[in-house]
Amino acid sequence: MSDTQELSKQQLKSKETKGRIFRAAKTILQEKGYEALSIKNICEEAGVSNGSFYHHFKTKDDLLSYYIEEQPSINPDLLDLPGSAEEAITTIVHVYLNYVEYCKELGLEFISNYYTPKNQSLNPDIRTERPYPILTVHNYLQKSIDAGAIALRRPLEDVSTDIRMIVIGNVFEWCLKNGKADFEQNMRRSLECYLDGVINKD
Repeated sequence: MSDTQELSKQQLKSKETKGRIFRAAKTILQEKGYEALSIKNICEEAGVSNGSFYHHFKTKDDLLSYYIEEQPSINPDLLDLPGSAEEAITTIVHVYLNYVEYCKELGLEFISNYYTPKNQSLNPDIRTERPYPILTVHNYLQKSIDAGAIALRRPLEDVSTDIRMIVIGNVFEWCLKNGKADFEQNMRRSLECYLDGVINKD
């Protein structure tokens, strides 16, 4: 067997193990909440050793941030340079509507227990470089600004922080209303209103 095939098998096994560990964490979150989410409990639920856990994830919060890698991917063509402010707004809103759909797919119980102040994977200061929507949008805005395609009325870091807070607010609203809030429409409206005021139309 060639090295390439062997590596492929190893990568497949690694992906399967990571998935099993994440599914175990998801089950615990849904059934028992964040307080019960210990590495010991995750390993028991997944049927893996502590060593296997630490081979794939640095910490419990690193594991929790893994879930974002499984979200539906964004068409890269959509993230090309915008031709106008309106096009940039449409693209950013699309990224987050994609995230809304993924939250719904994961389920209210998971998201309700994931979005807690104790979950440090939500902290942008220590977050690993996973494909978070906010990183996608930040990079898209930076690229668009550098190319002179758009201009912001506020510093990019402030805008990224504001967007993150708007998104978290919409997620909490959906959770607080037990899934009965119009998650998609609320996300669209609040982001469009904010972005309309912060991206120059000149």
